[in-house]
Amino acid sequence: MKGKCIEEFLGLVYDKEKENWRILTNKEIYACVKKPTIIETIRLNRLHWFGNVERMEENRIPKRVLCMNFGTTRLRGRPRSRWQDEVREDGRIVGREGWQEKVHNREEWKKLLRTARNHRILHMPME
Repeated sequence: MKGKCIEEFLGLVYDKEKENWRILTNKEIYACVKKPTIIETIRLNRLHWFGNVERMEENRIPKRVLCMNFGTTRLRGRPRSRWQDEVREDGRIVGREGWQEKVHNREEWKKLLRTARNHRILHMPME
């Protein structure tokens, strides 16, 4: 932390225009830190787990639960997003076309996820 004062580390900066102290916004902090956001981490972990489950044998419990149809009726209004819907959206962002075929090849899947993490493909800019 050479050259930085403790206030900047804690998120406090002096605004010269307004002549007062203010707290850094999340957007400013993420720009400085260059670490994945919690959303990116969750999305990458979800895709990692999906790859593991897809490569499992059909008789394994996680695979059976994932493919299960519970047959319940859904409530009126906008349907809640399901885990599979979120995985499908994350996969579409990361792999574009043909991402589902890469799941079955462990090395290609690792490469795809590594690329997504390094290039911050799953990064959602803060408004």
